Amino acid sequence: SGQHRVRRATAQLLAPVGDPEKVICVGLNYHDHCQEQGAKVPKEPLIFSKFPSAITGPFDDIVHPQDTSELDWEVELAAVIGKRGRHIEEAAALEHVLGFTVANDVSARDWQMRRNGRQWLLGKTFDTFCPLGPAIVTREAVADVHNLWIRCSVNGQRMQDSSTHHLIFGVPALVAWVSRFVTLVPGDILLTGTPAGVGVFRKPPVFLKHGDEVQCEIEELGTICNRVV
Repeated sequence: SGQHRVRRATAQLLAPVGDPEKVICVGLNYHDHCQEQGAKVPKEPLIFSKFPSAITGPFDDIVHPQDTSELDWEVELAAVIGKRGRHIEEAAALEHVLGFTVANDVSARDWQMRRNGRQWLLGKTFDTFCPLGPAIVTREAVADVHNLWIRCSVNGQRMQDSSTHHLIFGVPALVAWVSRFVTLVPGDILLTGTPAGVGVFRKPPVFLKHGDEVQCEIEELGTICNRVV
């Protein structure tokens, strides 16, 4: 109707899904990300998780914990589940996806890689470690989710610049794989992995500091931008 609209500048956008039952993540899922760290391409998806309390809005602050000195960025394509399912066939997997959005899988590398028995959970799930948004773009509105450019910039400097074409396991394969172990329900979020260009594997490594601005963007899905405080 053109009515009942609010200027975006006057509103605070929240995460499009604020309290999902599950936030499921995938590691080592881009060929170029495997190459930058000298890792073998996985034969099966590498699954971990974040707690839903890590989710924050698309333009909210990322809080730098006092407990880490190795804060890193990871732009990711996120799929949002729209239909309940278990043991989903890969050929029908996209029918269970409502749409897609942009995520930043913020990571405390010291906790991920050396502390907590080198289990990834704590390093991935501090509060505000999952900026999400700016909106859910429905599956039907995306021409080819496996052919989108995906980028991350820090203070205007391009750090990650790749394409979802380089995913090792695509969205249908991931939905089918995860549903072998857990029931997927509407609102569940699936982060599909990050491409090359993260800070920890740069020489020398580069980590986020107070005042940095991190911008993550994916073609057709939009842009999120978060300041480190």
